[in-house]
Amino acid sequence: MSAKEKTTGFFAEFRKFIARGSVMDLAVGVIIGGAFSAITNSLVNDILNPILGIFAGSNEALAAMAVQLPGGGALMIGNFINAVLNFFIMAFVVFCIVKVLNRLHRKEEAPPPPPPGPSAEEILLTEIRDLLKEQKHV
Repeated sequence: MSAKEKTTGFFAEFRKFIARGSVMDLAVGVIIGGAFSAITNSLVNDILNPILGIFAGSNEALAAMAVQLPGGGALMIGNFINAVLNFFIMAFVVFCIVKVLNRLHRKEEAPPPPPPGPSAEEILLTEIRDLLKEQKHV
């Protein structure tokens, strides 16, 4: 097999891989997830932080929370808390979406097939039983 055939085969296989539905679904999910991340960041920074700031005495109180370290560094605890809030909001929304999708998939599933009828062996045994009952009554 020549190098050109190997390259062509590689790209054909790659094209087939990319065109599969699951990869395309993943790409759409990543793009929507990125957009949704901006929404949750705004929710935390623009809505939840000011509400928490009411109790802390400043709208910027949570974001400004930091621990000064010797040597001029700082631990930005407020930013970490914002990231944790973003995570839990995202996790909750994803949970709700998955729950709704699972419910929709359950409705789409076909009802289970009816149980199979008696096997040939069961039919034969039933006939034998019935014949024995008739002989007892005679």
